[in-house]
Amino acid sequence: MIRIDEIYYNTFLPGIQQKSLHGIHWFDPFGSVKFEDLCNVPPINNTKDASRYLFWDQEPLHKELVDQTLTQFVTMFDQGTRHLITSERNSDLVDYACNTYNFVPHYYFFHGWAALDWYRGYNRSFLMPAPQDRTITKTFIAPNRIVAGQRQHRLLMLYHIFKNNMINNWISCPAVCPVEQISVVDAVTPLESTYPDIKSVFADQTLPMDFPGETNHPMHSNRLSLFDLSAECLLYLVTETVAAGRRLHLTEKTFKPICLGMPFIIVGTQGSLQYLRSYGFQTFSEFWDESYDDETDDVRRIEKISQVLQTLDTMSTAQKQQMFNAMIDTVTHNYNHFYQGGFEQILWNELTGMINEF
Repeated sequence: MIRIDEIYYNTFLPGIQQKSLHGIHWFDPFGSVKFEDLCNVPPINNTKDASRYLFWDQEPLHKELVDQTLTQFVTMFDQGTRHLITSERNSDLVDYACNTYNFVPHYYFFHGWAALDWYRGYNRSFLMPAPQDRTITKTFIAPNRIVAGQRQHRLLMLYHIFKNNMINNWISCPAVCPVEQISVVDAVTPLESTYPDIKSVFADQTLPMDFPGETNHPMHSNRLSLFDLSAECLLYLVTETVAAGRRLHLTEKTFKPICLGMPFIIVGTQGSLQYLRSYGFQTFSEFWDESYDDETDDVRRIEKISQVLQTLDTMSTAQKQQMFNAMIDTVTHNYNHFYQGGFEQILWNELTGMINEF
């Protein structure tokens, strides 16, 4: 396993600098993509024509941020081959960045390594009941923290949950986005053209919605949590970091239900389930309609997910328990694939294959 906070110094830097004309650059602190937060380790032979490897792998690409940072990067390093390493596959934004600023693209699954690091050891704990010991009383758990700005799809998902009266499940939703500092009712304004009643639907809810024992929606990214609540639920509703546009980009959020031994539905970009299956995990088309993963329209895809949730939510408690029991083999496969080395070996082959491209 790779310690994710040491991946640049301990894995990439020595691997890349075996070739003397290679310099490596990444962002610190974690999550930043600002030019001023670049860590610059120059090549051993620091000439102007040295190749440069920029790791934009912690965060998804957004055009305005790409333009701000890469404009400065190419000005500083205006000679030599430039390489851009991301955690996005089949991405219009990666294509844009590389074509506009003359980078060679490379890919590896950064967030897969992050999940392996952050969620290590929970398989040797007793915090979550084994799947066969759970009593299912609710349809889903849906944590939501950052809901404005580039995460607005979470509000759209919540709109369908609220409008279709699925609020008896475990749901969190802030009244004010903790990062964007904008009220949820104001944040949904751009969505009114598609859903004219969206403001009234949110105004009818008592916000914030907190999980028991929580206030102010604490960040849970680098740990597993909510064990008792999750153990009551048929599935985990993963609202991913990105859910629009042509790109494949999953984060550690997708691996939370896997490590909790839970089924899941992913609110992400088209093809997210197929992308996850390419790493050896199994999904749940045997039990509910996963055709939402093929939907090209981003808004319609969330509507299809809502329809699946509504169908499941009308089931009796006994029916939910029976369905959950039937899914235990699948969740066990995913859990073992994550914790017993299968996933890590796929990631390692991918990562070393990428380095060999350099």
